[in-house]
Parts: sequence; C-alpha cells; structure tokens
Amino acid sequence: MSKDPHVIDLPKKVIIGNKVLERLPEIIREMGDYRRIHVVTGPHVKRIAGEVVLEGLSRQGIDFEVSIINSPTLQEAEAVLDEVRAFRPELVVGLGGGKAVDAGKYVAAKMKIPFVSAPTSASHDGIASPFVSLLGGGRVTSEKAMPPLAIVADVGVISTAPKRLLRAGAGDLIGKFTAVLDWRLAHRLKGEYYGAYAASLSLLSAKHVLAASEVIGGGSSEAVRIVIEGLVSSSVAMCIAGSTRPASGSEHLFSHALDIVAHYPALHGEEVAVGSIMMAYLHGKNWKRLRRAAEAIGLPTTAKELGVKDTDIIEALVMAHKIRPERYTILGESGLTYEAAERLAQKTGVIE
Repeated sequence: MSKDPHVIDLPKKVIIGNKVLERLPEIIREMGDYRRIHVVTGPHVKRIAGEVVLEGLSRQGIDFEVSIINSPTLQEAEAVLDEVRAFRPELVVGLGGGKAVDAGKYVAAKMKIPFVSAPTSASHDGIASPFVSLLGGGRVTSEKAMPPLAIVADVGVISTAPKRLLRAGAGDLIGKFTAVLDWRLAHRLKGEYYGAYAASLSLLSAKHVLAASEVIGGGSSEAVRIVIEGLVSSSVAMCIAGSTRPASGSEHLFSHALDIVAHYPALHGEEVAVGSIMMAYLHGKNWKRLRRAAEAIGLPTTAKELGVKDTDIIEALVMAHKIRPERYTILGESGLTYEAAERLAQKTGVIE
C-alpha cells in the first residue's frame, strides 16, 4: 500500500559545528526577513547559551520576546502559546533541550509560522523531527507538527551537557532497529504503508551508532557529531515517511509504559535502548549485539541500572501494546502474558 499523494516536508538547512549558536541570528536573517522572533528556552539554558543568542538578535535589529519552559507538559506549552499569540512573532526558536524544542515546535505549528531548532543537548531525535511529544493527562501525547525550517546544533555547547544525555540520544538511535522491524511487520500483516527509503535511512543512523559505540561512550566532540547527525538522519526519515514509524516501534511503547508504571525513572533513550534489546529478541534478531553496543556506550541494560524493580519491567512489557493500540508491532494486538514478559526479560538479562 502506498500514499497518494505523498507529501514530503524537509528542513531547509542543517548547521552543525563549533560556535554556530553565535551565528544563529545571522542564520535566521539568511532564511528570510524575520523581524519579530519568539524564543522558547529553559531557565538553565538561558543563563548558559541564551545571552549570546539574545544579544545577537538585538544587534541584528530583530524584535524578540522570551518564554521560559520548566517541564515538557502540554499545560506549559499552552501557556507559552498564549504568550506567543500575544506577541505575534514571524518565527519561533526552540533553544535548549527536548522540552524547549518540543514546546517551541508545538507553538509554531499552532501559530502556523516557521520554527528553528537550536538544541543544547542531543538526548533524542525530537531536535529535528516533524513531531511533538508532550506530557498530557498523565501520558505522552505525540502529534504532527512541521519540521524545523533550520536546525542549528552547536557541537561545543552540546559537548558541555551531561554525557548521560548524549548517551541517551544514542540509545534512542539504537531503537531504530526494532522500529523498522515493527514497521515491516505491520506492512506485511496489516497492509500498512511502508517506505523502504525512509526505513533504510533510519536504519543507517542506527548502524552508524553501533559501529561507533566506543567513540560515543567516550563522549568526545566527535561523539557529539556522530549522535547529532544520526538524530537528524532519523528525523529526516520521519519527514519522508510522514509518520514516526521509521523511528518508533515496540521499544518506544515499552519506554512509555515504563514511564507510567515507574513514574519516569530514567531518560527516554535509556529506556528505549533496554526495550530494543528485548524487542530484538522477540523478532529473532541479534539482541546480544545491541546489548554489547549499549554497554560500550554506557547505557543501562538492566532493570537495576534503570533504577526500577524487576516487576516494573514485566508490568511495562504487559502494558506496552495498549499505549498506541492503532500501531501494530511485534507485541501484537493482545500483548504479552505476565509469564511471557517475565521470560523475555530474564532471557535478555534485563532482570535476574
């Protein structure tokens, strides 16, 4: 089954390098004659990287306002949206980690104006994707937005973020292996649209991370570039597919279920890496290779390392298929029994 018509929206420009954040106002000017800009950022980021951006906007003669977001919730994003509506900018910049980027992307989509992503960490592929993930009603909600007009990733700034965030970004990329397997399965069994090119692009980013697992574990500037480029590649795959299918499957369902069961015990990419190991086992693939790569990167591979109980892992596995019932994965429509989930977690060494 194919999409007709198949509309592909892609970022116009991706800039990765040292000190590129200082050039953000200049880059924005190159993209168009934007005179009113709203910056969405976090309190910590504003102190570390925000000032250089805001000073640059002033020098360029650009009128701007700043909104601070403290948590990745729909409620906070809606509050920012009210501020943005009052200011009526021509463009929104998301400056910071995942919550600032997602909130900025959300308000830009609601306002139907361009969005520029300026990540200060690389913990997941939301930095460049056309989708928004926010917490609402006690669970993660994901909705389609527009891809960023531009992505400006400063290697130097991202290198100063905690190494755990970079490793989590690599963990999110490991998850593309099982996401693509689930997508293929849904295509074969349910007739769902499957885009071979988008799937291949997503897999390429995952394979790149596996090949560079030890480098990423070291946390060097080279590691930052590898992870950022992989996250951008994964995001472009979603743009091409028109859905999150190339990047999110049963491993993501497990992560979201674990967040519900254990109240967000670890970073998203850390949970996804563990989920990928177990889902690769269900698919009959080389799960041990994924586990070795996760260990080399410095990611958790067990319940204990995630900071959860063995029973939390089992309950999350049992619940996972219910998170997005419309999304068919290796977990099937009925999910796993408690006994099957326990056996899976034990076989892969996630629990003892």
